[in-house]
Amino acid sequence: MIPHVTNEIKAAMRRVAAGVDVCIVEIGGTVGDIESLPFLEAIRQMRHEVGRENAIFVHVTLVPWIAAAQELKTKPTQHSVKELRAIGIQPDMLVCRSERPFGKDVKEKIAMFCDVELEAVICANDVHSVYEVPLVFADQKVDEFILKELKLEANPRDLRRWSNMLTRMRNPIDNVSIALVGKYVTYEDAYKSLKEALLHGGLAHGVKVDIEWVEAEELEWPDCIRRLQNYDGILVPGGFGKRGIDGMLHAIRYAREFKVPYFGICLGMQTMVIEFARNVCGLPNADSTEFDPATPHRVIYKLRELKGVDELGGTMRLGAYPCKLAENSFAREAYGVPEISERHRHRYEFNREYEGVLTAHGLRLTGATPDGMYVEICELPDHPWYLGCQFHPEFKSKPLEPHPLFRSFIGAAYRHKKEVLTGRADRSVAVTLDRG
Repeated sequence: MIPHVTNEIKAAMRRVAAGVDVCIVEIGGTVGDIESLPFLEAIRQMRHEVGRENAIFVHVTLVPWIAAAQELKTKPTQHSVKELRAIGIQPDMLVCRSERPFGKDVKEKIAMFCDVELEAVICANDVHSVYEVPLVFADQKVDEFILKELKLEANPRDLRRWSNMLTRMRNPIDNVSIALVGKYVTYEDAYKSLKEALLHGGLAHGVKVDIEWVEAEELEWPDCIRRLQNYDGILVPGGFGKRGIDGMLHAIRYAREFKVPYFGICLGMQTMVIEFARNVCGLPNADSTEFDPATPHRVIYKLRELKGVDELGGTMRLGAYPCKLAENSFAREAYGVPEISERHRHRYEFNREYEGVLTAHGLRLTGATPDGMYVEICELPDHPWYLGCQFHPEFKSKPLEPHPLFRSFIGAAYRHKKEVLTGRADRSVAVTLDRG
């Protein structure tokens, strides 16, 4: 084991642990794999250096259900702990992943043969929602054991807000249907953060969010109208590359013309601007230089084409940036403050050279960096809710603190649904459709 490598791993742990009470360090992979050995050796040394009373080892292991034998098997857990002990690590707690819950007899067996306390054997069985896991762990006093081992004092746990949130999740008063029009919908985990943020937005209103994964390449105008008319809101997420862009533009056009709440994130804001430039401003060749470098109307262009950015040598805008919000906007109403900070990950930006023509036709720029260089949020004011943002708000959403934009978007979608049901809004497509 190369000392320089383990020293760097320990140094990284110390950096993130500065100024906090407890630091959780996760070592991925499988015990025994050669790739994880430097990391396991580093945490072994770390406990030695900080003192046994200041560090504990929690090992996540498997207790599989064997259908043929109709029983749970503890041998994988025993062998995994044996491998850990061979490299000098004795787990203090075992979190046992299992398809189904198991009782005290299985816990006693694992505690005996893995040399851990009975109360330190935790059953982490499958649950309906990942948000149920804290309650499952609380029932088995995981937090109390860890506090005891680390000799830390803390107030009694209070999970009332979390329990109330779960109650709302299990007993929604209604539901809303959201079409997520993307290019990676066959692999839903690509939009995992978005999916959870939409769920959080629904929790804020006590409604269940039904997400329909719509493959952008399948949408054609005007045939897509009948498919999209059943949704209460439309969201176009981030992404890279030209594939599926036409379908996104059709979905955005539908949301704009039929007054359906629309939320565009990153690429979803850029395509929103392109659609508006083409179909409202009379610039049929408007595009992003990402999709057509030779476009005569580059309403969206590459970051390094902006004045001064070339000298930085960067090709992406990453991390947190401040953003000032315009008054009387969807964004300002959602956030409730005049300035925010959000996280970014993109290469292409709104081209301010086209600000005049776009705003003259009704597009409103309601969010920008304080220096005015970057446009962060675009909206249509004569619409129930129509907003695109250049940043990724889903990264900051939490179940007990839904992101303001997702909360506002789901609220608008729910209002739209109720208006349709009461006849104040119409989903009918009995109109003359232009197939040009």
